Amino acid sequence: MAATHPPVLQTERLTLRPAAEGDLDGLHAIMSDKRAMAYWSTPPHCSIETTRSWLAVMMAIRPEEGEDYIIEHDGRVIGKAGFYRFPSIGYFLHPDSWGNGFAQEAMRPILERGFTTHLLARITADVDPRNTGSLNLLRRLGFAETGYREKSWYIGGEWLDSVDLALEAREWAAAT
Repeated sequence: MAATHPPVLQTERLTLRPAAEGDLDGLHAIMSDKRAMAYWSTPPHCSIETTRSWLAVMMAIRPEEGEDYIIEHDGRVIGKAGFYRFPSIGYFLHPDSWGNGFAQEAMRPILERGFTTHLLARITADVDPRNTGSLNLLRRLGFAETGYREKSWYIGGEWLDSVDLALEAREWAAAT
């Protein structure tokens, strides 16, 4: 059976769409940026081949396993958001796009799809505790802390901790 791609989602300012091979340069511009990748689960990409492999994995996500989106603003790739694997959510944006509310704008329809289309009971996130911007965003979206793990990720020769967060379907429904 052929994989079905998630639908294109349109917000006031953003287009959220399935990844395509043409996204390579735009993604590499983000994933090779030390600021954008400071709290991600891999170090910044040193080569476009690393990003090409990462993009191929993103494009190969099976619909029953996850749903990830490219974030576009004014026709330019500015990030990615979605579920690499249900129910865990993740996102990143190019630093040039920070501070404009784009992450929250992108996350709302993705969370809505997670709860209404995929019938997830809970959506989770794993955030580096130093990433206060992401922690604040997730709290604004209704996520609550569920735990703290020390030395949960080994990235770039360094052990990093994680703050675990979750958003329950019933809480999302009550808030929306």
